[in-house]
Amino acid sequence: MRCTSIFLLAGGLALVASAQAQFIPRPPQPGNSGAWAPVDGATLAREYTKRGEFEKAAFLFEKLKSDEQTAPEVLPSYLAALQGLKRYKEAEKLLKRGQRQHPEEGTYGVALGALYAASGDQAAADKQYQKVISQLTPPQVAPVAADFQQRELPQWAEKTYLRGRELARNNTEYAAQLIQFYTQSQQQDKLLDETLRLVERDPQQLPFVRNMLQNALREEKDFDTLEKLLVGKVQAQPDQQAYSELLLWLQVQRHDFAGALVQARALDRRAEAQGARVLALAGIAQRNRDYATAVAACEYVLREYRTGPFYGRARQLLLEAREAQVRDTYPVDQAQLRALAADYAALVTELGSTPDAAPVLNRLAQLYAFQLDDQPRAVPLLERVIAMPRAAPEAVAEAKLALGDIDLLKGEPWEATLLYSQVEKANPEAAIGQEAKLRNARLSYFAGDFKLAKSHLDILKEATTREIANDAMQLSLLIQEGLAVDTLGLALKDYAAVEALVFRNQLPQAITGLDALLARYPGHTIADDALLLKARLQRRTGAYAAAAATLGQITSNPKYDVLSDDALFLLAEIEEQNLGDKAKAQEHYQQVLTKYPGSIYVAEARKRFRHLRGDAVQ
Repeated sequence: MRCTSIFLLAGGLALVASAQAQFIPRPPQPGNSGAWAPVDGATLAREYTKRGEFEKAAFLFEKLKSDEQTAPEVLPSYLAALQGLKRYKEAEKLLKRGQRQHPEEGTYGVALGALYAASGDQAAADKQYQKVISQLTPPQVAPVAADFQQRELPQWAEKTYLRGRELARNNTEYAAQLIQFYTQSQQQDKLLDETLRLVERDPQQLPFVRNMLQNALREEKDFDTLEKLLVGKVQAQPDQQAYSELLLWLQVQRHDFAGALVQARALDRRAEAQGARVLALAGIAQRNRDYATAVAACEYVLREYRTGPFYGRARQLLLEAREAQVRDTYPVDQAQLRALAADYAALVTELGSTPDAAPVLNRLAQLYAFQLDDQPRAVPLLERVIAMPRAAPEAVAEAKLALGDIDLLKGEPWEATLLYSQVEKANPEAAIGQEAKLRNARLSYFAGDFKLAKSHLDILKEATTREIANDAMQLSLLIQEGLAVDTLGLALKDYAAVEALVFRNQLPQAITGLDALLARYPGHTIADDALLLKARLQRRTGAYAAAAATLGQITSNPKYDVLSDDALFLLAEIEEQNLGDKAKAQEHYQQVLTKYPGSIYVAEARKRFRHLRGDAVQ
C-alpha cells in the first residue's frame, strides 16, 4: 500500500512539474531580447481550456488558491473546463464561492443561471436570473446586461436595463441602450415608446433619436405607427417642441412636404425665426420636385414677414420654384417661361446693383440661354455679375460656368474649358469647384475623350456634394461599361453625341440619334441607357404613350435589371401625371416598393402610392 501511494504521489508531482515546466513566448524584456520564460499555472490552465483539454485545465485550476480560482480573469475559464467535463456540482460550488468572495461581480450570478440551464434545469435558471435582477447595484447594470445579451438572453437584458432605470430613479436612464437593444431585437413598438419618452424628457437627444429611427424604420407600417403617435402627441402637447421637430423630420423623410410645412410654420413662429425654417423646407421640397409646397412655403414667408430679413430670398426662391415647375411640366410652355423671365427682370430692377441681384441675374441669364434660346441676351447679364464689385464669389463662379456652357452651345469648347478651369482652380475644395470639374469631364465626354473624362469622374466620386458624386459615378460607370465590350467605344461615342444634342435642347434630333444607335448596336450594354433616355425625351416632347411603351422594353427585359427601378418609377409617374391612369400608376409605384426596397425612389414612391390609395396621414 505504501509503495502504491508513493508511486501515485510521484506521478501527480510529475504532472505538475511537467505542466509548470512548459514554456510560451513573452514580449522581449530589457536585457533579455526575445527570451522564453516559464508560465504560471493559471495561464497554462486557461490555454488548456481554449484547446478543449479540460482534464488538464481542471487539474491545474484545482492547484490554485481559493481566491485565485474565483478571480474575474480566471473563473470563466475554470468554469468552462468544469462544464466541459459536465462536473456541474463543482461548477456550482465554484460560482457560489465566487459570489461570496466577489459580491461586486454581478455577472457571476448570470453565469450561475446559465449553468443551471446547461444542466437541464431551466426553472432554476430563470429563478437565478430573477435573483440577479433583484439584487442589482447601479455599477452592475451595464456589465450584467451585456452578459445577458452575449448569452442571447434579450428578455433578461431588457429587464436589467429597466431595473437599472428604477435604481437611478430617472425615466431616461439607459434610454440609449434600450433604444439600441430594441432596434437590434426589432421590437418596434417598444422602440417607438422609448424614443418618444427620451425626446420628451431630453430634447437634446433629438439628433441621436433621429439617427436611430432612420436605421430602424423600414416597413410602411412602422412609419405609419410613428406618424400617428407623433400627430397625437403634438395635438395633446402643442408646447412640446421636440415632438413637432421629430414629426417635421419624419414627414420630410416620407416626402410628405405639405404635412411638413404645417410643422415648419408652427416651429418658425415659436422660435421667432422670421421664416427661416419655412424657407429651408421650401428648398428641400423644390429639390424633391414638390413645387406646390415650395411655392406655398415661399408665399407664406412673403405674406407673414414683409419686412423680415428673408423677404428677398423668398422672392427669388418663389420664382425658382415656379420655373422648375414649368420646366418639369411637359411639353414646356414657352409663354410661361417668358412670363417668368419678366418676373426675374422685375426683381433685378427692384434689387438694383446690389450683391443680392447677382443670383437673380444668373437665373435670368440661364433662362434666356437654355430655355428661351436667346444667348445674346444672356451673355451681358452674366458679364454684369462677373464685373459686380461686391458680388459673392460663388455667384461670380456660377456666372462663369454659365458662360462656359454658352460657349459650348456655340461650338467653342476651348473657351468653355478655359472658364471651367478658372472656376475649378479658384475653388479647389468647394462644391462650385467640383461642379466645374464635372463640367470639364462632361466636355471631354462629349468630345469622345473617354479616358480623360473618366480620370476626372473617378476623382469626383468622392465629392462632398452628393449630387455631384452621384452624377460622376453614373457617368463613370456608363463609360466603363461602354468600353468593356467595345474598346474603340463606337457605341459610346454615338451615345455621347446624342447627349450633346440634348444639352443643346435639340430633342427631336436626339431621339432620331437614339433610334439609329439602338438599330446599329442591338444587345449592346448601352441599350438600356439609350432606352431610358429616349423615354425621358419622348415625355419632354409630349409623346407620353410612346414614352410608356419605350419604358416597357426595359421593365419587361430581365437583362436591364440595373435600370429597372428608374424605368418603373418613371413609368408610374407618366401614368399618374400625363396619361391619367391612376390605377396603373398605383400598381407600378407599389412594384417599386416591393421589388426594389433599396431604390432611391422608395420614399417618393411610397408617398405617391399612399396618396393614390387615399390613405395618406394628414
